[in-house]
Amino acid sequence: MQKISDIAGVTEITPDAPISGRQHGSRAKCLQRLIRMGLPVPQTLALDVGTVRGIAAGQFPDTAQLLGVFPDGTLVSVRPSSADPDWGGPGTVLNIGMNDARHADLSQRIGRPAADALYRRFIQSYATEVARLDADLFQDETDIAAMCAAFEAETDDPFPQDPARQLADILRAMARAWEGTSARLLRQAKGAPADAGLGLVVQAMVLGVGDPAGGEYGSGVIQFVSSATGLPQITGRYLSQSQGREALLPGAGALYLTRDARGAALEDLAPDVFDMLQTHGAACRQRLREEMQIEFTIQGGRLNILDAVRVRRTSRAAVRIAVDLADDGVIPRDEAVLRILPRALSDLLHRQVDPEAHTDSFARGIAASPGAATGRLAFSARAAQAYAAREEPCILVRRETRPEDVRGMHASVGVLTARGGITSHAAVIARGLGLPAVVGASQITIDRKARALTGPDGRRFREGDVVTLDGSTGRLIVGAAPLLEPALDDAFQSLLSWADDLRDIGVRANADTPAEATQARRFEAEGIGLCRTEHMFFEDDRLTVMREMIFAERTEDRAAALEQLLPVQRADFAALFRIMRGQPVCIRLLDPPLHEFLPADRTGMMDLAGALGLPLAQVGERIAALGEFNPMLGMRGVRLGIAVPEIYDMQARAIFEATVESGTGVVPEVMIPLVSARREVELVKARVDAVAAQVRTATGEDFAYRLGVMVETPRACLRADEIAEYATFLSFGTNDLTQMTYGLSRDDAGRFMGAYVQQGVFTEDPFLRLDLDGVGELLTMGAERGRRTNPDVILSVCGEHGGDPESIAFCRAAGFDYVSCSPFRVPVARLAAAHLAIRDRGFPGAKPPDR
Repeated sequence: MQKISDIAGVTEITPDAPISGRQHGSRAKCLQRLIRMGLPVPQTLALDVGTVRGIAAGQFPDTAQLLGVFPDGTLVSVRPSSADPDWGGPGTVLNIGMNDARHADLSQRIGRPAADALYRRFIQSYATEVARLDADLFQDETDIAAMCAAFEAETDDPFPQDPARQLADILRAMARAWEGTSARLLRQAKGAPADAGLGLVVQAMVLGVGDPAGGEYGSGVIQFVSSATGLPQITGRYLSQSQGREALLPGAGALYLTRDARGAALEDLAPDVFDMLQTHGAACRQRLREEMQIEFTIQGGRLNILDAVRVRRTSRAAVRIAVDLADDGVIPRDEAVLRILPRALSDLLHRQVDPEAHTDSFARGIAASPGAATGRLAFSARAAQAYAAREEPCILVRRETRPEDVRGMHASVGVLTARGGITSHAAVIARGLGLPAVVGASQITIDRKARALTGPDGRRFREGDVVTLDGSTGRLIVGAAPLLEPALDDAFQSLLSWADDLRDIGVRANADTPAEATQARRFEAEGIGLCRTEHMFFEDDRLTVMREMIFAERTEDRAAALEQLLPVQRADFAALFRIMRGQPVCIRLLDPPLHEFLPADRTGMMDLAGALGLPLAQVGERIAALGEFNPMLGMRGVRLGIAVPEIYDMQARAIFEATVESGTGVVPEVMIPLVSARREVELVKARVDAVAAQVRTATGEDFAYRLGVMVETPRACLRADEIAEYATFLSFGTNDLTQMTYGLSRDDAGRFMGAYVQQGVFTEDPFLRLDLDGVGELLTMGAERGRRTNPDVILSVCGEHGGDPESIAFCRAAGFDYVSCSPFRVPVARLAAAHLAIRDRGFPGAKPPDR
């Protein structure tokens, strides 16, 4: 036989061969580990990345020499071996070396039917993968002579009989397939670098077919955990008289792996082989530190291991597998935490469309809030509330949402908008409520009068039609798609408990309602980092009173209306304090402009006129007077609190009275929004302090509170040293800060953001991923300047970026004390923070050592 050392770039895989994942790929390295473990792996050669690149360029190793390494007459297979199996690669080709002479020899040894099956399969593979011929010309029922004749008719050459040529042609086809443009783009989409190389392995064939009198023949795969749940379960497939998934002989069929009353099983047919597979599976788990799927072939009753790959798994299964490996001492807890990508937890927190189900998608938008929901289409908040009253799930459909739509969102199981981006009003509120949302679905056309929407293919859906909304992928699906339930099991809880022991930055939740606060507690947030009080005013009974206050022209009339709102605000805050059980609760005083509480359509104006006993014309004039050309930069936030101070006085009183009433010992945090100047803080602080003194006197109870600022304007970052003199905390609202820094509306940016990212103007949507160079520099300046005058000032981020792992890394590096995000992103933030802390300690990494 030929010596392998004579062939440059080709290495026989042995226990001590110089095989590396970088040079030879993950499959080659894993096969070496299986050989080191003593598993029965057929003789295998590895071609390194450089050699395969050379083959693509026309520089071939001597394939006759390469085949000479194997015993005479050995058929071989060629399999791809990339650095990461998730990058894909060309398909495996089996039975290389099959020709007329080998066919005649095998016909004598294993029977004509088996030899025919092997030869047919190779002709099919060569014709389609190398010669690029139509697969229909080479169907199984065609005999070998006819297949060879068809090949010659299409190529003007006889089917090649030289095994060395066959191997060279297949190596070249696979190498060039890897270098193709489509293949490169596909693997780059999966995270592969542009220059990722491919290794190849050439392995002696174990045929899997033969005379049953000589023992069992067949092939299969086996794994020992469920891909769906990660729980122990033997699963896979086995086919007698087969190669891979293909039965090659008449009468061959699938067997159960484990003993089963419904039919024959491998456990009964070949109990020794089945026992060995279980032993090998346990050894792989222990030595490779992973749950592996084993590919095997049985030849005359003897087991051969062809390959082993990591078990494919859902996010739920990945968590269970990592936790069980750690509990069994196979891997340390640090590594178990690192093995789970933070964003993967979103799949566990919400219902998901069953990935195995066949679905009919009719449109797509931006996946703005994860999870899936099925319901009837509702084109207004009122319609959504009507469905909820009948206990029928519905999906709220709007061109874009406004604050008055929050009631409809509460009544819905999902939200769909034609406009908006990842941080639009609909997206932010949906994430806070834990509702699946698809926004920016510009493919659909909404007809509000007809209460219908039309998809890009012309299909029309009316109010009441059932659809499924997939907020994890952005898909809109016809009808009720099969859904998988969320999985907050003991493995999930264990993983996050370990993460909490490791992380070194706090994680709070943005929560506006008792339901959201309860969810925040469920996900073990360390308090509420942002409570937006404006959302409390949109309930029907409160909205009318709020509108009365807005329409009041005299101070005493406004005070009378606010006096009606005081008890409901106090009750809201007391409920939050009791739910959070003494944890910090940061309450943002009223932020939006007053016109957002007023109706925008004629029907709403008529209802308001009736409620207030005013002429419709007067209502219209008042609404028009409150309108602004650019409300985002108008009379909102602290400007409203200074212009109409009675509002903030009422809210401060409600907070402090609730503090006393709840009896939880909470230290409430009062946050002033949209500050730009120190004097704004001085004015509001003076009034808040006065209200606190009045409540202390009236109740006879003492209490503490903190007053801070929401830093949302570039000027606030630049003047943070002055502002911090009057603040105990600075909470950076990165949603508005990004808008103002870029001069972008988050609700409208979705119209062009895709083009900007695609053409490299932005590396990523700055509302989705914190802009480290621009907005990040403002955050750093604000933090440094704030601590220059107030070293004890508490720093946090409370925008949507607070739940983004990359943004958390920035906040942690900048010395922030905590991040705050929507409740359903809290687990993601907790895990991401743990990842950062572990890596800072120099842990070698999360990826398992093998495939």
